[in-house]
Amino acid sequence: MLAGASDIIAEIVSDSADIRRLLRELILKKGTLRSTAAKDEDSTYSLYYKFSQPISRLQGYQILAINRGEKEGYLKVTVELDRDLALGLMWNKVGKAGSKAADFVRRAAEDGYDRLLFPSMEREMRGRLTDAASEGAIHNFALNLKPLLMQPPVKGRVTMGLDPGYRNGCKVAVVDGTGKVLDTAVVYPTYGERQKNEAIAALTGLIQKHSVEHIAIGNGTASRETEQMTCELIAKMPGVRYMIVNEAGASVYSASKLAAEEFPQYDVNLRSAISIARRMQDPLAELVKIDPKAIGVGQYQHDMPQKRLDESLASVVEDCVNAVGIDLNTASASLLQRVSGLNATTAKNIVAYREEHGVFTSRKQLLKVPKLGPKAYEQCAGFLRVPESKSVLDHTGVHPESYKAAEKLLRLCGYQLGDVANGKLSELPAQLKAYGEKQAAEKCEAGIPTLRDIVNELVKPGRDPRDELPAPILRTDVLDLKDLRPGMILTGTVRNVIDFGAFVDIGIHQDGLVHISELANKFIRHPSQVVSVGDIVKVMVLAVDPQKKRISLSMKQVRQ
Repeated sequence: MLAGASDIIAEIVSDSADIRRLLRELILKKGTLRSTAAKDEDSTYSLYYKFSQPISRLQGYQILAINRGEKEGYLKVTVELDRDLALGLMWNKVGKAGSKAADFVRRAAEDGYDRLLFPSMEREMRGRLTDAASEGAIHNFALNLKPLLMQPPVKGRVTMGLDPGYRNGCKVAVVDGTGKVLDTAVVYPTYGERQKNEAIAALTGLIQKHSVEHIAIGNGTASRETEQMTCELIAKMPGVRYMIVNEAGASVYSASKLAAEEFPQYDVNLRSAISIARRMQDPLAELVKIDPKAIGVGQYQHDMPQKRLDESLASVVEDCVNAVGIDLNTASASLLQRVSGLNATTAKNIVAYREEHGVFTSRKQLLKVPKLGPKAYEQCAGFLRVPESKSVLDHTGVHPESYKAAEKLLRLCGYQLGDVANGKLSELPAQLKAYGEKQAAEKCEAGIPTLRDIVNELVKPGRDPRDELPAPILRTDVLDLKDLRPGMILTGTVRNVIDFGAFVDIGIHQDGLVHISELANKFIRHPSQVVSVGDIVKVMVLAVDPQKKRISLSMKQVRQ
């Protein structure tokens, strides 16, 4: 009888919304997350073998790392809380001083706390921590993805892509200024001195044959040896420069159905070299072909809610594509399907229509594409450029619905449509201001924000916002880890931004870490307040650990 009553009290305590709320608040303020080793062996989780941190001070990356270590069987994880403090808080809710049944109720309540309530609250707290860490990691992933996609392109140059490797050699692809494949080869610079010299001779022949100006080197296996060979090569070829390209996801793309459709005549390995060359020419157009999770600018992406992550990253990709604008007559189906209003089917239909009927000569032709109706046209038209159109407005980001407003605006300010193509509208913003935005908007039957957008497009028709960013670093020499000394000032490219700092490519195989404490001379909550992926920054070398291949850098020691 008493045992049954005790169980009932224990369940009442465990189910009490007030007690759970108070205990939740107490755990957040006073609780601790502790992890210990579950296996007696070194691993990537060794840092968390004796780890203890107040829950209020836990970082998202710590939570996700601990979760993964626990899942893989390396860690035992517990939430700890002062039991007496928690029971005192609980007793204020369930017991009254002097009650004859106080001792019995207290024991039953303690049993409910130990057996039901705290284990349940521990699971809830772990879930809350994981959800918050995942949301932060998804936000950080999206934050890094946008600047990566918006990296300035190196347009219009014949480019050689090198996909380094040991066993299968270095795959080579030469593409023209539009990305069309001109030649391919495989060389073996890591097999020995003779093979390296043969590789240099073969690449020299390709450079001379196709007038190659730039070389893009993937940063994967054997990248270091390939870079050294490239430096020897371009020492004899004035005017040729190289850049290390992040090849994350290149192998995923090369083995994909899309790559097989795009390059059925080339081996899987050669497709990677083509992708690397094109990444240098136009990062956005090439990276949209790859699952954003495989691009390599986040952490623990496989541990996050996949649907939420996919939605967030897809939204970023679409925003970037819309911001840049797409050439309707050169864009691939994979790029077109990222435009607002289009999907995989309509994108393929656009390409098929283009192949059957020739290049588009106006935006209105889109309405002839199967399954692309008026609503889809209304959404996508402003993001698609048609350089071959006789209407200069089809070359710009002005939406067809605003063509009449654009023409009226030009007449009001004393211009003609031909002045747009001739670049004679530099004074248009000043003239609009002098005329009066409100009055002009009424005359043009458009809103003031729309009118401002029209002006921006007319002043710089077909502008690419990426062209306004610092150009990527092209190199002619190579640094080695042994060449680095504390105090050296170097220029590098931010490759990844994470919760505790930023990784910077300074021209050697290993990226250096700028810890969050070395990013700025003021307190910052997150590295993204100071840097973004793709930023060109000056850094000072603080320390070099050749054995662990770690480089510590500082930005706050250098005036940016």
